Amino acid sequence: MSAVAVNWAYTKEHDAVRALPPLSPRHPLQAARDLVGTRPWLFAFGAETAGWLMYVAALHLAPLALVQAVGAAGIAVLAMSEAKGHPSRLPLHEQFAVAFAIAGLIILGLSLPSHQPGDHAPHIAQAALWLGVTAAVAAALSVARVRYSYAATLGFAAGLLFAGGDISAKLVVLGGAWFLAVVPLIVFYALGSIQLQAAFQHGNAVTAAGVATLTTNAVPIAAGVVLLDEQLPGGASRVLRIAAFALLVVGGALLSRTRRG
Repeated sequence: MSAVAVNWAYTKEHDAVRALPPLSPRHPLQAARDLVGTRPWLFAFGAETAGWLMYVAALHLAPLALVQAVGAAGIAVLAMSEAKGHPSRLPLHEQFAVAFAIAGLIILGLSLPSHQPGDHAPHIAQAALWLGVTAAVAAALSVARVRYSYAATLGFAAGLLFAGGDISAKLVVLGGAWFLAVVPLIVFYALGSIQLQAAFQHGNAVTAAGVATLTTNAVPIAAGVVLLDEQLPGGASRVLRIAAFALLVVGGALLSRTRRG
C-alpha cells in the first residue's frame, strides 16, 4: 500500500513541477516556496506523506531489508501511470526494467520463510558513518557532470537521500536514544524531496522516480544486512533472496538509460 501511494504521488508531482522554475537543493527555501505554492503538487505530496506513514508502520512489523524489497513494487505503479495503463507504450528497456522489478518481487515472496529474523541496533559510530557517506555521495552526484541521463543522476541522488531518511526512520522506531535520528530523518527527506522534483524537470517520471525508488530500496537493503545485522535465510531461500535483489539492481540500471526521441 505504501509503494502504491508513494509512486502514484511521484507521477502527479512530476506533472506538477514541469511548469515551475528550475529547482535545486542548493536553494532549498526558494524551491520549497515554489512547491508549496503549487496546489496539485501539494495534493500529491499529501498522498506521498500518507504512503510514508504506512512505510513507518511496516518498519514496526518487519526488518528493514524486507520492507524495502517489497517497496520496489512501486516501480510497476510508475510504469502503468506513465503508459496510461498500456505498458507497451513504454520504451523496450523500460518494459524490461519493470518486468525485472516485478519478477524480483515475486521471487522475493517465494524466498520468505515463515518466521522473519529480527534486526539489531547498530553502534552509533557505524550509523553516523553510513549516513554521512550516503549524504556525501548524494551531494557529489548533485554537482557531477556525467554521461548518463541527468534525470537519472538526480534521481540517484534523490534516492540516496531518501535512503538516508529511511535508515534514519528505522533507527527512530528502535526507540530510546535513537529517537535523535529524527533530525537526519527530516534533513534527508526534505533535501531528497527537492532533489527529486529537480530530477522530474529533466526527464520522465519512470526514469527519475524509477531510479530514485530502486536506489531508495537497494541502499537500505544493504544497510539492513551490514548495519542492522539482519540475517539472510539459508538454503534455497537465500539463493532466491539474492536473485531478487539482483533483479532490482538490474531494473534500476536499465531505467538510468536515456530515452531516445
